[in-house]
Amino acid sequence: MSYILNIESSTTNCSISLANNGKLISIREFNEKNYSHSTKLHSFIEEVLKNSNISVNKLSAIAVSSGPGSYTGLRIGVSAAKGLCYALKVPLISVPTLKVLARQINIKGKDLIIPVLDARRDEVYSAVYNSKYELVRNIFPEIIDSESFIELAKENKLYFIGNGQEKCERLIRKNSNLIFSNYDTFPSSKEMVLISYKKFKKSKFEDVAYFEPDYLKKFKAG
Repeated sequence: MSYILNIESSTTNCSISLANNGKLISIREFNEKNYSHSTKLHSFIEEVLKNSNISVNKLSAIAVSSGPGSYTGLRIGVSAAKGLCYALKVPLISVPTLKVLARQINIKGKDLIIPVLDARRDEVYSAVYNSKYELVRNIFPEIIDSESFIELAKENKLYFIGNGQEKCERLIRKNSNLIFSNYDTFPSSKEMVLISYKKFKKSKFEDVAYFEPDYLKKFKAG
């Protein structure tokens, strides 16, 4: 059995889940504007383990959302993950935040998923994934304008997800191939489960001592 604890703290949603062999066992999450991670994250870890009747010593690995996202949220999540890895002598797995968000949408064919996280002003953290959740365009921060993603929309339907959608819908010129959903959508550790398990099976681990989250501070025009 491979028990993996998943930690998602890149946004206001503090989310912890426990999975066994790629199947979700327990999840605890809470989303509030004022970032409650420092007070809730460790208690959520205790809760999911207790609810699953699993000892912390049975964990096979710790997975953490690697960003981009909130500087404070990412630091808290990564620090907690590293601490557990050191204490339990288990490997660390990193999972890109925008890939976690993208997995909340199921599409087919040539359609594309555009996960976008709010980065203040007219800026978002964004990426482009295909129907197999493969990265089509690298993750980077960008300033949204009227032409953002329009070139991609010429031949594909683009499905947006995440709390950066509002500014995208407001600033990008209208196009029937741009499809928006609920603005209040955040990454969850639930969608980390399959990603972290696949990386675990392939032994794709991070160096615990040197791993740092992806803050992506420099912006480029869309």
